[in-house]
Amino acid sequence: MRFIKFNDKNIDSFLFMELADLAKTLTKQDEIQVEYAFKSYYDPFAGKVFVSHFWDNRPAQEMIDGLKTDVFLRSIGSYQHTHFKEIGSFLKKAGKLSISSFAKQLLMVCEDLRLEELCKRERPGTKKAFMVRRNVYRKYFHDQLNVNLVKSVQTDAFFNGLYLLLTTDNPFEEIPSISEPIDRVFPYVRNELTKVYEAKTTQDLTKMVMEIADVLDEVLERDMLNMYFHLPELDYDEWEEGLTFDDLKRQAKLENDDSLGKIQKGDEDIHENDMPTHHRETSRATKSFLQFDIEHGSKTDLMGEGGREGEDGDQALGMVQGAARKSKQNDYSHMEAMESNRDEEQGGGESEFGKDNKYAYPVFQTPDVPDPEHIRRYEENKKVIAPYQKKLKQMIEKTLEHKKTLPRTDLHFGRLNKKLLRLLTDENPRLFYKKHQPSIEIDAVFSLLVDCSGSMFDKMDETKLGITLFHEALSSVRVPHEVVGFWEDTNEATETRQPNYFKTVIDFTSSLKRKSGPEIMQLEPEEDNRDGYAIRHMTNRLLKRSEAQKFLLVFSDGEPAAMDYEQNGIIDTHEAVLDARKQGIEVINVFLSNGYIDEGQQKTIQNIYGKYSILVPNVDELPDVLFPLLRKLLQKSI
Repeated sequence: MRFIKFNDKNIDSFLFMELADLAKTLTKQDEIQVEYAFKSYYDPFAGKVFVSHFWDNRPAQEMIDGLKTDVFLRSIGSYQHTHFKEIGSFLKKAGKLSISSFAKQLLMVCEDLRLEELCKRERPGTKKAFMVRRNVYRKYFHDQLNVNLVKSVQTDAFFNGLYLLLTTDNPFEEIPSISEPIDRVFPYVRNELTKVYEAKTTQDLTKMVMEIADVLDEVLERDMLNMYFHLPELDYDEWEEGLTFDDLKRQAKLENDDSLGKIQKGDEDIHENDMPTHHRETSRATKSFLQFDIEHGSKTDLMGEGGREGEDGDQALGMVQGAARKSKQNDYSHMEAMESNRDEEQGGGESEFGKDNKYAYPVFQTPDVPDPEHIRRYEENKKVIAPYQKKLKQMIEKTLEHKKTLPRTDLHFGRLNKKLLRLLTDENPRLFYKKHQPSIEIDAVFSLLVDCSGSMFDKMDETKLGITLFHEALSSVRVPHEVVGFWEDTNEATETRQPNYFKTVIDFTSSLKRKSGPEIMQLEPEEDNRDGYAIRHMTNRLLKRSEAQKFLLVFSDGEPAAMDYEQNGIIDTHEAVLDARKQGIEVINVFLSNGYIDEGQQKTIQNIYGKYSILVPNVDELPDVLFPLLRKLLQKSI
């Protein structure tokens, strides 16, 4: 497991999920996504709201309010009120200016101020957060103005001053003199900027900013050096008002614009004797065999999202493709259609295993027959944990004996109690009792998920010692359990295929057998770790069990780290933990370290698992830490 941080920042998964839920609620779009970026903006084609790293390392409440206002501006403002076609036209004009960056950033500031007023009008509850945002930005730009004046970065200083003028509550606000040419045109610029709060549309602002930029283009010697606001340069020509995300996902238009008319319902009179087998799009030979490209074909009124029952004749149609498999004689891996089916079959899919695990697929392994060396090492481990295992067994047996003999009293029905005085003294007497039925089993099941990433090389021996304690203790009181090591193969992983290995060294069936256990010694440090994906797989396995109490223990030594997983790995793992807990599985993390655990690591683990995490700063102490944990969990199950 590698300690990789996105932009050297630990992501607060709780806050991130809150921002994502907020964006979905405000846009009423479940597919909208939230991501961190250098500056805040909205990408209408990808359906992404970007929140700014500007708010990092600020006081907690300022950071939260700032990030929320980013979401407000993009989800209420940009999503609903920005005219993206007009933005595209403006970018083409601004690109011809020598101060194009100044023009684009000025438009972004003006548009944000317009959208801010719309947000506060539509959602009055956002006013407090926007006030915090304005105060922070005004202090920031005031400091930047002084810095840029000292450094003689005149264009940036002028931009800083314009922001202070736009956001001031003082009608007599002034900015310092920057240069003689700028001072000469400043009254005109100031007068034009008064139109910002009168603007009704994006077009009003683009017209105003272009007029200011045309004048300043001859006055300012250089373009801006710094980026304070980001206006993304996207292909806005493709944007049409009213488009949905499904419309935007289409990569190319149909080559023809014909239609097949109404679909046949099956009860029409058919009088034609011949049936055409091609149309204009398929009348010529192409490279695609038994495959329709999305830009070919004719329109119909079939529901695109609707399903259709299969029919006996479907296999005779060329439209139907089976799952791709590699031929023993020929290699068809280069064919796009087959590769896409293969990825679809191997990938877990967005809904079940998370959107960040789309191309991950499981590879299940079984243990080898333990060799003499594994058996010898396991017997040594058993001797070390024997005192702990014996104490646990005695504690459980005493608790079970107590449970068998403790009766339940004061019931409305059952066996009649000898104390009948309450029949006269109580209005609604409870005169019956029942004996407990003897119970010799604990109604619980455990799954131990072991991180087998490369960073576990100096902790694996102690980890196996702790797992030995769990296995022996649970076996002695007849509690079924499994031990699974997981890792992702770095060498085999690609952007579209990410094999994740699950090595089940102890399964539920063999966990209660007398000779099971030495297989645990076969766990070794391997490659990367995709924790959220592994937790979801273990959740599915536990849900198939009938026991009332289900526990999932995750042994790890750091953050998730796998291909295309560094940024969202913490979030995905946290979501996997929440999903498991919602379904009645108690997920507990055992964080392993070989020294001091810094505050950043503690915060990251807390973001993923909440308060249900045990930090072990020295893995040599693992049995002492696991003993009270296991005792508490077993007592809870009795």
